[in-house]
Amino acid sequence: MKPFINDNFLLQSETAAHLFHDHAAGLPIIDYHCHLNPRMVAEDHKFRSITELWLSEDHYKWRALRSNGVPEHFITGSASDWEKFQKWAETVPYLLRNPLYHWTHLELKTCFGIGETLNADNARRIYDRCNEMLQSPEFTARSLMLRYNVEAVCTTDDPVDSLEYHISTRNDGFKVKVLPTWRPDKAMAVENPAGYRDYIDRLALVSGVNISSYSDVVKALRVRHAFFEQQGCRLSDHGMDEFYNEKFTEDEIEAIFDKVYGKCLEPSQEELLKYRTAMMLEFGIMDAETGWTQQFHYGPIRNNNSKMFRLIGPDTGFDSIGGCCPAKNMAGFLDRLNSQDRLAKTIIYNLNPSDNAVVAAMIGNFQDGSIPGKIQFGAGWWFCDQKDGMEAQMNTLSMMGLLSRFVGMLTDSRSFVSYPRHEYFRRILCNLIARDMENGEIPMSEMKRVEQMVEDISYYNAKNYFQF
Repeated sequence: MKPFINDNFLLQSETAAHLFHDHAAGLPIIDYHCHLNPRMVAEDHKFRSITELWLSEDHYKWRALRSNGVPEHFITGSASDWEKFQKWAETVPYLLRNPLYHWTHLELKTCFGIGETLNADNARRIYDRCNEMLQSPEFTARSLMLRYNVEAVCTTDDPVDSLEYHISTRNDGFKVKVLPTWRPDKAMAVENPAGYRDYIDRLALVSGVNISSYSDVVKALRVRHAFFEQQGCRLSDHGMDEFYNEKFTEDEIEAIFDKVYGKCLEPSQEELLKYRTAMMLEFGIMDAETGWTQQFHYGPIRNNNSKMFRLIGPDTGFDSIGGCCPAKNMAGFLDRLNSQDRLAKTIIYNLNPSDNAVVAAMIGNFQDGSIPGKIQFGAGWWFCDQKDGMEAQMNTLSMMGLLSRFVGMLTDSRSFVSYPRHEYFRRILCNLIARDMENGEIPMSEMKRVEQMVEDISYYNAKNYFQF
């Protein structure tokens, strides 16, 4: 019997196998959006166990463990590394039809060469074998990036971050480019006046700008934006409930800043939306001026479980899909920047799959002929980065835009063994296109074009688009 993860996993025809093995599998990885800890790269972190490497930052796995009835003690609590791994191994057989089942075994196979399916019976043997391998220099943070043929990664960084680890990694000549990404969400988080005041004071300190007004905030952010630019940053990223497109005056925004920062009073909902709109427009202008790419991840409802948020904090697996975004807000926001000739290269990621057609149609409104695919429909994100979600995103983009110009996949992960998600995506892409060829919907005479298309989506489009 063939091993579960075999050479032709997910490839349902000879055409699919040809496209993947001969035109996708060997290409480098450009992981242009992730949440890796840059310190771990700079220090070439050595993992104490597979539990630290595999489970310590993965809220996808944490959600599955909770759904399987595993107490929090064995997930984010004080249980030993072995106990946590054991609970994961016991959970894996219950993951059938969940993408985690595929990812788990792809990661075991590509990282450790283990072709068995994980379960309670073989857990101890696999745990010990992986831990023994992790003692080797071939399994440090940097070595794993090189193992997976990673060319560049873009981490996610706050404007007040020092970027010291990016600088250190660059200066010591590490082959993989580790670049910062500008994530200024806290700079517009006026819904929490006390936290906002603390943040603005930190921004003033690192920028050297004395902040007493909204215009000073923008000035300080521009100082930090320029610093990020100097350190190789070429992308921004924004996590939003929705797109913001309120009308406002400069006097109104100054008054809101004074209310929140000066008087520590909560803004009204109208004031909150106006402030977020003003900030997002400023960020867009900065990105256009420097030739960056702006990314918009919109649609989550975060920290739904208030009890667990109080106990273990954010980003721990208690977020969900929000409602659809008002398309007029998205269109209006993009149009305000475009009308000033200040619409940067843009990637839009929706969390609710019901918005697929909205985004795929929207991006066509703002292509300006300056570069291919200037405005991108981002890869299936978060709850959508599985087989059905990836296929749905690519099918919708194909119908309403140019799949050939798509910049492809990213990990959006904190893990150094998430790179098989690129392989997973490439296998799905090749199978999707091959299916059309086998069905006569793409002529076999276009094989050369198709081969180039696969290579472009897997690697070359991102390389040419981001210009790292």
